[in-house]
Amino acid sequence: MTPHPALTLHVPEPTGRPGHKTDFSYLSTSPAGSVRRPPTDTPAADTADLATSLVRVLDDDGKAVGPWAPAMHPERLRRGLRAMMKTRIFDARMLNAQRQKKLSFYMQCLGEEAVAVAHAMALQDGDMCFPTYRQQGLLLARDDVSLVELICQLMSNERDPIKGRQLPVMYSYKRAGFFSISGNLATQVPQAVGWAMASAIKGDTKIASAWIGDGSTAESDFHTALTFAHVYQAPVIVNVVNNQWAISTFQSIAGGEGTTFAQRGVGVGLASLRVDGNDFLAVYAASQWAAERARTNHGPTLIEWETYRAGPHSTSDDPSKYRPADDWQRFPLGDPIARLKKHLIAIGEWSDAQHEHTQKELEAEIIAAQKEAERHGTLLDGRVPSAATIFDDVYHEMPEHLRRQRQQMGV
Repeated sequence: MTPHPALTLHVPEPTGRPGHKTDFSYLSTSPAGSVRRPPTDTPAADTADLATSLVRVLDDDGKAVGPWAPAMHPERLRRGLRAMMKTRIFDARMLNAQRQKKLSFYMQCLGEEAVAVAHAMALQDGDMCFPTYRQQGLLLARDDVSLVELICQLMSNERDPIKGRQLPVMYSYKRAGFFSISGNLATQVPQAVGWAMASAIKGDTKIASAWIGDGSTAESDFHTALTFAHVYQAPVIVNVVNNQWAISTFQSIAGGEGTTFAQRGVGVGLASLRVDGNDFLAVYAASQWAAERARTNHGPTLIEWETYRAGPHSTSDDPSKYRPADDWQRFPLGDPIARLKKHLIAIGEWSDAQHEHTQKELEAEIIAAQKEAERHGTLLDGRVPSAATIFDDVYHEMPEHLRRQRQQMGV
């Protein structure tokens, strides 16, 4: 029997394949400064055009143009550049440490640094991020998060603040507004919406920020969360990081070839933006807009960040199997660090010499932190948290039967 054409399964042809240049023509862009910036209280339905255009601030000359250009003091811009550089150097050092078998696993955010760092700078103390495993920039943008502590978590050593209960890179920092990372895809989005609903019910002004990758938007949790966010007008930002790849699968498999991920927000009643995620100023401005909208009780926002995962999905992945090695160099939105550096030089607030000095300074800082962390053990020497810690943090007060079990273990 010949199947009816309407019942024929369509499997999207992968755009990027080993030895084949990725065709980036699907990535429709808008000239810098050309996209309108509506008031933060604009109805969600009136943002439909913003879900298909691309919010950009930095032009090819490094100038900030258009209505989205934020009024940022040069010192904040330098702080943002430094945080992105710090994140990239940290990633490189930890990748090397994994190859040396000092930790079991690592995930870089190479090429995506602006998304997390600029977003973090637009939030306030008390706001809560529900991240995936590629938003370490949210922590590295802060001065109150210890590099030594982060590395101890990665090495699951005696000083691991999570006591060996999480995979490396799955941090948990309540004091820094960083909710415990879940390895199960998309679970953090409904959690963020629920947290935001609770904040609103309490009459608080704290907001939630949820993170998800383009591939994980195919999970039902994502769509359920958007519905709840719309119905309850939760003060939440839903960040879809479209880095073009879900492990070895191109973003078109998740439906990105026919429409934008931002349009999914408009479809369920969320204000939606599609933003150049490698443009630090655009990321900051869009994050600030969405945060103000949530904080002033005008509802949730979905933001699709267009960026590129320059490195492998994880240390367990070999991207040469599914894409050309030079894809990142060809990605039309460029390198976020290079673009912000160019802007700062253009306005007379940075130089190549300053950049080189900062690079060396940050490298020394991270090397020193790694040496300190390794004093408490690495995966190579088996110095892990005490077995006694399995009884901790289960009950507020340890019940007698657990106390006896711990005594029986002799710990």
